[in-house]
Amino acid sequence: MRAAEKIQKKYISVEEYFEMEKHSEIRHEYYDGEVFAMAGTSINHNRIVQNLSGVLRPIFRPRGCEVLLESVKLEAIKHFYYPYPDLMLTCDTEDMDAEYIIKKPTLIVEVLSKSSVLNDRVAKLRRYKNIPSLQYYLIVSQYEFLVESYSRVKDSSSWLYDVYEGQNDIINFPKLDLTLSLSDIYEGIKMREEDKEKDEDYFLKE
Repeated sequence: MRAAEKIQKKYISVEEYFEMEKHSEIRHEYYDGEVFAMAGTSINHNRIVQNLSGVLRPIFRPRGCEVLLESVKLEAIKHFYYPYPDLMLTCDTEDMDAEYIIKKPTLIVEVLSKSSVLNDRVAKLRRYKNIPSLQYYLIVSQYEFLVESYSRVKDSSSWLYDVYEGQNDIINFPKLDLTLSLSDIYEGIKMREEDKEKDEDYFLKE
């Protein structure tokens, strides 16, 4: 996920935010009355999102599901928190009829940038876990072969955590009847050693 920059200090209501977004050429996230402008993304970031979409859409559209990218809002906490995840999968009939906002995703993916590591791995993780419909949350590095997977344990509030670092590692999603290979996620991605070193520094800071 891209870093977000606060653009407005005064409190605005959710209704004002929704109206603003309808007419804005720039996307903004909403958190407890504050609005944050979304930054641009790298080419690697975009490629990873497109790779995931290319794998998931042919599988899930025939099942009556939808894969949504970057420019669609999520109601993470009603009237309080509305982010733009990098990718969402939803099979909910209410979401299928929605115009702007997804409320019941099954899978959320965020692609890390240097400035979003703590937000994606801590703040968003905590809030996403409380979405009742969510079964899987993936955090994908764009600087090395590294995917962190959180999967809900049955219908409980407990989650399992797994890390995948091999180019040919396979991620299993039993509840979705799905497997993903890191080689598919990272197809066409050019890794730079200096980026990998910086990425490791961020992980060590947590």
